[in-house]
Amino acid sequence: MTETPPTTGLHHVTNICTDMDETVAFYEDVLGWHTVKRTQNYDDPGTKHYYFSPTPAGEPGTVVTYFEYPNSRGAPGPGASHHFAFGVAEEAALREWQDHLRDQGVRVSSVKDRTYFKSIYFSDPDGLVFEFATAEPGFTVDEETPGETEIDPFEEGYEN
Repeated sequence: MTETPPTTGLHHVTNICTDMDETVAFYEDVLGWHTVKRTQNYDDPGTKHYYFSPTPAGEPGTVVTYFEYPNSRGAPGPGASHHFAFGVAEEAALREWQDHLRDQGVRVSSVKDRTYFKSIYFSDPDGLVFEFATAEPGFTVDEETPGETEIDPFEEGYEN
């Protein structure tokens, strides 16, 4: 590997929504997050740009932002995000989130065993897929040094 300048990790993720009011309601009412900034897109003045975080201050690494483009519709494929995941402490928290999301009228998957973590999936009002994922058991489950070999999960018999 070559020498590269350091990073501190993921700072924030920016998405596009069609209705900022629906997005605010989803983050505040369904997820219980805070709207930490309401501004405009610096590259497209007049376009709403809102910032959401599970913490009141919106520290880097906790923030999801949205641009509002009312008449747009994305398509899955190269250059688009498939989904993004939020961390939860353990499987019990996944089950609590399942119940909470269902109580809020959100369709949510069963708990999936992804070998390295367990997770659930659901979507926001525009259809963007979210995942809640546990930290455990971690990426060293099937190799001492993560990333040293390519693993075929189907050959290994891993579940869903």
